Amino acid sequence: MYIPNEFKNEKIEVVQQFLIENSFGILINQTNEKLTGTHIPMLLEKDEFGNDVLTGHISKLNPQWKNFNSGEEVLAIFNGPHGYVSSSWYEKENIPTWNYVAVHVYGNIKIVEGKELHQLLKRLVDKYEVNSENPVKVESMAPHLLKYMDDIVGFSIQITAVQAAYKLSQNRTENDYHQIIHKLEDNNSDVANEMKKIKKSFQLTHHQNRLLLNHYFLLYCSKFRHRL
Repeated sequence: MYIPNEFKNEKIEVVQQFLIENSFGILINQTNEKLTGTHIPMLLEKDEFGNDVLTGHISKLNPQWKNFNSGEEVLAIFNGPHGYVSSSWYEKENIPTWNYVAVHVYGNIKIVEGKELHQLLKRLVDKYEVNSENPVKVESMAPHLLKYMDDIVGFSIQITAVQAAYKLSQNRTENDYHQIIHKLEDNNSDVANEMKKIKKSFQLTHHQNRLLLNHYFLLYCSKFRHRL
Protein backbone atom coordinates (compact mmCIF):
# COMPACT_ATOMS: atom_id res chain seq x y z
CA MET A 1 0.00 0.00 0.00
CA TYR A 2 1.37 3.43 -0.91
CA ILE A 3 1.62 5.59 2.23
CA PRO A 4 3.30 9.03 2.27
CA ASN A 5 5.79 9.24 5.14
CA GLU A 6 3.77 11.73 7.17
CA PHE A 7 0.82 9.31 7.28
CA LYS A 8 2.71 6.12 8.19
CA ASN A 9 1.98 4.68 11.63
CA GLU A 10 4.79 2.38 12.73
CA LYS A 11 3.83 2.24 16.40
CA ILE A 12 3.15 -1.50 16.62
CA GLU A 13 1.15 -1.30 19.87
CA VAL A 14 -1.19 1.32 18.34
CA VAL A 15 -1.73 -0.77 15.20
CA GLN A 16 -2.30 -3.93 17.26
CA GLN A 17 -4.99 -2.15 19.28
CA PHE A 18 -6.58 -0.93 16.04
CA LEU A 19 -6.79 -4.52 14.75
CA ILE A 20 -8.39 -5.63 18.01
CA GLU A 21 -10.99 -2.85 17.85
CA ASN A 22 -11.62 -3.08 14.07
CA SER A 23 -11.51 -6.83 13.53
CA PHE A 24 -13.98 -7.04 10.63
CA GLY A 25 -11.87 -7.07 7.48
CA ILE A 26 -11.45 -8.36 3.96
CA LEU A 27 -9.38 -11.50 3.31
CA ILE A 28 -7.88 -11.51 -0.19
CA ASN A 29 -6.04 -14.24 -2.09
CA GLN A 30 -5.74 -15.86 -5.50
CA THR A 31 -8.54 -18.33 -6.25
CA ASN A 32 -8.66 -20.09 -9.61
CA GLU A 33 -6.22 -17.50 -10.99
CA LYS A 34 -8.47 -14.62 -9.90
CA LEU A 35 -8.36 -12.31 -6.91
CA THR A 36 -11.04 -13.19 -4.36
CA GLY A 37 -12.10 -11.26 -1.26
CA THR A 38 -14.30 -12.30 1.66
CA HIS A 39 -15.62 -9.98 4.38
CA ILE A 40 -15.15 -11.69 7.76
CA PRO A 41 -14.08 -11.04 11.36
CA MET A 42 -10.47 -11.96 12.12
CA LEU A 43 -8.83 -12.13 15.54
CA LEU A 44 -5.33 -10.85 16.27
CA GLU A 45 -3.77 -13.55 18.45
CA LYS A 46 -0.46 -15.18 19.38
CA ASP A 47 0.56 -18.64 18.19
CA GLU A 48 2.38 -21.21 20.33
CA PHE A 49 5.69 -19.49 19.57
CA GLY A 50 4.47 -16.01 20.57
CA ASN A 51 4.19 -14.76 16.98
CA ASP A 52 1.31 -12.52 15.86
CA VAL A 53 -1.32 -14.31 13.79
CA LEU A 54 -4.78 -13.56 12.41
CA THR A 55 -7.38 -16.30 12.86
CA GLY A 56 -10.85 -16.79 11.43
CA HIS A 57 -13.05 -19.04 9.31
CA ILE A 58 -15.07 -19.08 6.10
CA SER A 59 -17.74 -21.32 4.61
CA LYS A 60 -16.70 -24.51 2.84
CA LEU A 61 -18.97 -23.40 0.00
CA ASN A 62 -16.57 -20.50 -0.55
CA PRO A 63 -13.88 -21.71 -3.04
CA GLN A 64 -11.40 -19.25 -1.56
CA TRP A 65 -10.28 -21.78 1.07
CA LYS A 66 -9.01 -24.35 -1.45
CA ASN A 67 -5.61 -22.65 -1.66
CA PHE A 68 -5.22 -22.12 2.09
CA ASN A 69 -3.11 -25.20 2.75
CA SER A 70 -0.44 -24.23 0.25
CA GLY A 71 0.99 -21.65 2.66
CA GLU A 72 0.34 -18.95 0.07
CA GLU A 73 0.65 -15.27 0.88
CA VAL A 74 -2.66 -13.54 1.58
CA LEU A 75 -3.71 -9.98 2.31
CA ALA A 76 -6.14 -8.86 5.02
CA ILE A 77 -7.46 -5.29 4.88
CA PHE A 78 -9.01 -3.48 7.84
CA ASN A 79 -10.70 -0.08 7.66
CA GLY A 80 -11.16 2.41 10.46
CA PRO A 81 -12.90 5.81 10.66
CA HIS A 82 -12.95 7.82 7.44
CA GLY A 83 -14.61 10.93 6.09
CA TYR A 84 -14.59 13.81 3.63
CA VAL A 85 -12.60 16.95 4.45
CA SER A 86 -13.74 20.13 2.69
CA SER A 87 -11.04 22.61 1.68
CA SER A 88 -13.46 25.38 2.71
CA TRP A 89 -12.34 24.59 6.27
CA TYR A 90 -8.73 25.67 5.53
CA GLU A 91 -7.25 29.12 6.16
CA LYS A 92 -5.88 29.25 2.61
CA GLU A 93 -7.32 28.00 -0.67
CA ASN A 94 -6.50 24.36 -1.38
CA ILE A 95 -8.15 21.13 -2.56
CA PRO A 96 -10.55 18.87 -0.60
CA THR A 97 -9.44 15.43 0.54
CA TRP A 98 -10.45 12.32 2.47
CA ASN A 99 -9.21 11.36 5.93
CA TYR A 100 -9.01 7.68 6.85
CA VAL A 101 -7.33 4.92 8.81
CA ALA A 102 -6.49 1.65 7.01
CA VAL A 103 -4.26 -1.30 7.84
CA HIS A 104 -2.96 -3.96 5.46
CA VAL A 105 -1.73 -7.24 6.94
CA TYR A 106 0.29 -9.70 4.85
CA GLY A 107 1.01 -13.28 5.85
CA ASN A 108 1.11 -16.98 5.04
CA ILE A 109 -2.10 -18.89 5.64
CA LYS A 110 -2.77 -22.43 6.84
CA ILE A 111 -5.93 -24.42 7.62
CA VAL A 112 -7.05 -24.94 11.22
CA GLU A 113 -9.07 -28.08 12.06
CA GLY A 114 -10.44 -30.25 14.89
CA LYS A 115 -9.97 -29.11 18.49
CA GLU A 116 -7.97 -26.09 17.37
CA LEU A 117 -10.91 -24.90 15.24
CA HIS A 118 -13.31 -25.49 18.15
CA GLN A 119 -11.13 -23.33 20.43
CA LEU A 120 -10.87 -20.67 17.72
CA LEU A 121 -14.67 -20.44 17.48
CA LYS A 122 -14.93 -20.28 21.27
CA ARG A 123 -12.54 -17.31 21.43
CA LEU A 124 -14.33 -15.59 18.54
CA VAL A 125 -17.77 -15.92 20.13
CA ASP A 126 -16.48 -14.92 23.58
CA LYS A 127 -14.96 -11.73 22.12
CA TYR A 128 -18.19 -10.52 20.55
CA GLU A 129 -20.53 -11.74 23.30
CA VAL A 130 -18.65 -9.94 26.07
CA ASN A 131 -21.21 -7.11 26.28
CA SER A 132 -24.30 -9.28 25.75
CA GLU A 133 -26.92 -9.42 28.48
CA ASN A 134 -27.13 -13.20 28.05
CA PRO A 135 -23.83 -14.22 26.45
CA VAL A 136 -23.79 -17.23 24.15
CA LYS A 137 -21.11 -19.85 24.85
CA VAL A 138 -19.83 -22.36 22.31
CA GLU A 139 -19.40 -24.95 25.06
CA SER A 140 -23.10 -24.61 25.94
CA MET A 141 -24.42 -25.07 22.41
CA ALA A 142 -26.55 -28.08 21.54
CA PRO A 143 -24.71 -30.90 19.71
CA HIS A 144 -26.74 -30.43 16.53
CA LEU A 145 -25.56 -26.79 16.34
CA LEU A 146 -21.91 -27.75 16.78
CA LYS A 147 -22.26 -29.89 13.65
CA TYR A 148 -22.14 -26.64 11.69
CA MET A 149 -18.39 -26.75 12.33
CA ASP A 150 -18.29 -29.33 9.53
CA ASP A 151 -19.43 -26.62 7.11
CA ILE A 152 -16.61 -24.15 7.78
CA VAL A 153 -12.86 -23.95 7.25
CA GLY A 154 -10.73 -22.37 9.96
CA PHE A 155 -7.46 -20.62 9.20
CA SER A 156 -4.44 -18.99 10.81
CA ILE A 157 -2.33 -16.34 9.08
CA GLN A 158 1.32 -16.07 10.14
CA ILE A 159 1.87 -12.30 9.85
CA THR A 160 4.89 -11.28 7.79
CA ALA A 161 4.26 -7.55 7.24
CA VAL A 162 1.92 -4.79 8.41
CA GLN A 163 1.29 -1.45 6.71
CA ALA A 164 -0.73 1.19 8.56
CA ALA A 165 -2.00 4.41 6.97
CA TYR A 166 -3.32 7.09 9.33
CA LYS A 167 -4.15 9.93 6.94
CA LEU A 168 -5.60 12.43 9.40
CA SER A 169 -4.52 15.89 8.21
CA GLN A 170 -1.08 15.69 9.84
CA ASN A 171 0.23 17.77 6.92
CA ARG A 172 -2.07 20.72 7.67
CA THR A 173 -1.26 23.77 9.79
CA GLU A 174 -2.13 23.82 13.49
CA ASN A 175 -5.12 26.10 12.88
CA ASP A 176 -6.39 23.99 9.98
CA TYR A 177 -6.01 20.83 12.06
CA HIS A 178 -8.19 22.13 14.88
CA GLN A 179 -10.72 23.58 12.44
CA ILE A 180 -11.04 20.21 10.66
CA ILE A 181 -11.66 18.48 14.00
CA HIS A 182 -14.27 21.11 14.89
CA LYS A 183 -16.11 20.67 11.57
CA LEU A 184 -15.93 16.87 11.66
CA GLU A 185 -17.38 16.78 15.17
CA ASP A 186 -20.66 18.03 13.66
CA ASN A 187 -21.12 15.02 11.36
CA ASN A 188 -18.27 12.49 11.73
CA SER A 189 -17.16 12.27 15.34
CA ASP A 190 -15.26 9.01 14.79
CA VAL A 191 -12.73 10.69 12.47
CA ALA A 192 -12.50 13.71 14.80
CA ASN A 193 -11.78 11.45 17.77
CA GLU A 194 -9.09 9.59 15.82
CA MET A 195 -7.45 12.92 14.92
CA LYS A 196 -7.44 13.94 18.59
CA LYS A 197 -5.77 10.65 19.55
CA ILE A 198 -3.09 11.06 16.88
CA LYS A 199 -2.41 14.64 17.97
CA LYS A 200 -2.12 13.56 21.61
CA SER A 201 0.19 10.70 20.63
CA PHE A 202 2.36 13.09 18.61
CA GLN A 203 2.57 15.56 21.48
CA LEU A 204 3.47 12.79 23.91
CA THR A 205 6.17 11.47 21.57
CA HIS A 206 7.54 14.99 21.11
CA HIS A 207 7.66 15.47 24.89
CA GLN A 208 9.38 12.12 25.36
CA ASN A 209 11.96 13.01 22.71
CA ARG A 210 12.72 16.28 24.50
CA LEU A 211 13.16 14.45 27.80
CA LEU A 212 15.50 11.97 26.09
CA LEU A 213 17.55 14.76 24.52
CA ASN A 214 17.79 16.52 27.88
CA HIS A 215 18.93 13.25 29.47
CA TYR A 216 21.72 12.77 26.92
CA PHE A 217 22.73 16.42 27.16
CA LEU A 218 23.09 16.20 30.96
CA LEU A 219 24.96 12.92 30.60
CA TYR A 220 27.34 14.52 28.11
CA CYS A 221 27.91 17.53 30.40
CA SER A 222 28.61 15.22 33.32
CA LYS A 223 31.25 13.29 31.36
CA PHE A 224 32.76 16.53 30.08
CA ARG A 225 33.11 17.93 33.65
CA HIS A 226 34.64 14.63 34.76
CA ARG A 227 37.36 14.93 32.10
CA LEU A 228 38.20 18.44 33.31
